[in-house]
Parts: sequence; C-alpha cells; structure tokens
Amino acid sequence: MQRRQFLSAMVGGMAVLGTTSARGAAAEGLRAGEGVADITPPLGIELAGFHKPPGQERRVKGIRQPAAVRALVLAFGPTQAAICSLDVLGVSHEMTARIQQSAAGRTGIPAENIHVVATHDHSMPTFLTLRQWGGMSPEYMATVEQRTVEAIVAAQADLAPAEMSLGKCRATGGSHNRTVKPGVARTDAEFGPESTDAERWLDTMLHALVFRRAGKKPDLVWYHFSAHVVCYADQQAGPDWPGEVAREIQSELGLRPSLLQGHLGDVNPGDGSDWRGEIRQTVAAVTPALKQAITEAAPVTVDCLRARSAPFNVPFDMERFGQWIDEYRRDPSKCASGPWVDAGFAADWYAGNEHRDHNVKSLPITLGAIRLGPVGMLFHPGELYSFYGLAIRRDSPLKDTLVIGCADGSIGYVPDPKAYEAGEYSAIVVPKIVDLPPYQPTAAREMTAAAVELLKETMG
Repeated sequence: MQRRQFLSAMVGGMAVLGTTSARGAAAEGLRAGEGVADITPPLGIELAGFHKPPGQERRVKGIRQPAAVRALVLAFGPTQAAICSLDVLGVSHEMTARIQQSAAGRTGIPAENIHVVATHDHSMPTFLTLRQWGGMSPEYMATVEQRTVEAIVAAQADLAPAEMSLGKCRATGGSHNRTVKPGVARTDAEFGPESTDAERWLDTMLHALVFRRAGKKPDLVWYHFSAHVVCYADQQAGPDWPGEVAREIQSELGLRPSLLQGHLGDVNPGDGSDWRGEIRQTVAAVTPALKQAITEAAPVTVDCLRARSAPFNVPFDMERFGQWIDEYRRDPSKCASGPWVDAGFAADWYAGNEHRDHNVKSLPITLGAIRLGPVGMLFHPGELYSFYGLAIRRDSPLKDTLVIGCADGSIGYVPDPKAYEAGEYSAIVVPKIVDLPPYQPTAAREMTAAAVELLKETMG
C-alpha cells in the first residue's frame, strides 16, 4: 500500500476526545482526564497472533468494531502520569520509547511516568517482531504512535478534579487456565501466604477504578482483568471481547470502560468449554462483573501520586539456547514439528540465530509503578503466569495492587519452572516466535521479587 493511499484510508480517524483546557484547575487534590483516538487499521495489512506461513498471511478484510487508543492522565499537585490502553497485539520497547519522548515533549509529563499498555488483541496488528505470527506495517505504526501521543495530549487538556473509587468483583466463567484441565487450577479466592508456583492458578478478580469528576465532566472507568484477547481468529479487525464488554457497559451505564491487561500468560477467556474462548459466553461473564464493580465501587482517599521505575534484566538460559542450535545443526529434518512449529519456521529461526552472541545473557527491561493513595499499579512487559501476578498483589505493601502486563514493550511469556520441565508452548515455542533466547526457569520469580521491591519504593 502506498503511503498516500494508507493515509487516505486513515482519514477521519483522529476523533480525539477531551479538548477542554485544565490549565486553571486546582493544583491540589487528584485530577483525572481522558483522551481517545481511533486506530482502526486499514484493509489489507496483517493481523497478528496466530501462525501463518509466508504466503498465507492473515490480513484485514473487514472491521468488526472500531479500535482505539485510550489515554488516562492523572495529576496530584505537580506530579502527573499517563496510562494508555491500545487495542493491539503488542508494542515494542522502541515504539514505547518514541511515544514516551514525544508525549513528554508536548505535555511536560516525565517520559518514565508514561505507560503504554497493549490489550494483547489477536484481532489487530502487532508492533513487535513476531516470526510468522504477524508482520508489521511501518505506516500504520507511525499513525498509531501519533494518535497515542495526541490522546495523551487530549487527556491532559481534559484534566478535572476527581474522586477515585475502587470496585472489585469476581468474573466467574470469564477466564480459565488453559494449561490444565478444568477444575485443576486453584483460584485467587484460595491464594494465601503459603501459595507457590508448584500449582497452577487463576485470577478471577476484576478491579475497576472509577473517577467521578467535578462539574459536567463525564466519569471515567479503567478496569483490570486477566485473560487473553483471543476469541476471534478470522480476518475481521476489532477489539475482540473488551470491545463487546465496553459496548454493553456504555449501553447500560453510559460509561466507556478501558481495559488494563493483567497476568494472562496461562489464561484464555471464557469458562474453558471452548479452549480459545467463546465470545458470547465470555462477554456474558465479564460484563455483569464489571457492572457490579462499577456500581459498588467505594471511594478511596488519594493523598498522593507517586511514580517510580527501575531497570531489570530478564535472565536468558543460554545453555538451553545452545542446545536448540546444536539440535537443528545436527539434523534439520528432525526439526519440523512440535517445538519447531514446521520446517520453514525452524529454518528461518536457525538462520536468524546461528550467529547470536552467547555472551549476552539477559534482556534489559523497565518495570514501572504508580501509587494512588492506597492503590498501586505495577507495569511490566511480560505475559506472566497467574501465580506471579497474584504473588505481586499479595506481597505488595499497598492495600490493592493492579499488576498490568504487556506494558511498555513486550517480552512474550514469563512462565513457571514447570512449563520448562514439560516443554510447554510458552517456554519452548514462544521464544522462537519473539526471536529471543529462552528465559531461565526462575525468571518469573526474580521479576516478581523486583516488582514487589519497586512497589515498596512508592511508600517513601
């Protein structure tokens, strides 16, 4: 697609909300603002999330529902932070940095206080390297970057005094642990001080942050739930189940909720009767839980807004990586299925990795944290298994903590040691898809500990 044609296809997409200036708003107390921009993809570009060999790419043939980037700007005194939710599969660290720097230049919000979160939508394109799981459109990426920055600018302009309420409700049947048989995974209701990653878990809790704003400003809803966004696998683009949930909540309550993805590594939507997740059943479970969380949300006292970030090095298992290289080199014909996907995928992986530097033993990432009074948010770029999200929440010094994944980049799955022992897809195949060596089996434990320490830093 030519650039002029591409831009023409996106004309009219800059429907950004939130245009009222907040320069004169009170400097003390919590303020909140929201901006929204359309990022519906043009026809013809690739969708991501499923294996499609060269020549069989999955491309946008129609639009099921418009897609958007939604930005929330929070302010308390001189401190400001921005959180963006994008209806896309994932964003790279490089794309995140460009958005952060551009938005910081236009708003004055520190780049490290700006968080870019993907919903991990398998009915939308990707903005990170994926081997045969979806290609990138540079033109569409540039447009989404611009729209994201504009949404942040609009959200800042929309700032108004707000009271924050927190609501919680278990969305039973809205998600299932896809790595074990039904009924095997234990739930958040059973999670306690003695719980370990020796078992598989499922977090059914939905958290809703409701910002009730002064004057005629509309109230804002941002909610946290853990489940892959993967109900559809066709060639229709759109936000999948979060879009359907939002449509129903908007119809019933007049509010348009925004999703912050959670610890989805071992979790699919729905009750498990359909392994991938059936859309109607998923929406029928999540919508009433979100509605209850919103209507029963209780005010919390926000006496501070603190933002922190810290580097973390995700450790690679270079010994296992070396074994993969040796295995393919010895006999490529035996690397044509299972953990190798197919012969073409395996050959492409080997060509791209046979000369990888084995002295690079970790992947540098950034963890982020925001404290809003008694509520914490932890941002990380992984698809954590459920146990680790629950463990961060349990061990956090804050009363309630939202553990937000697919944020500020994407590093694929961060599973438990059992996944490596069993040779699960998350541990053995996905590293080849995202073109990284496998992580150490204890990487998720180390990331969890670092996340808790970062949350502790918000207390001082």
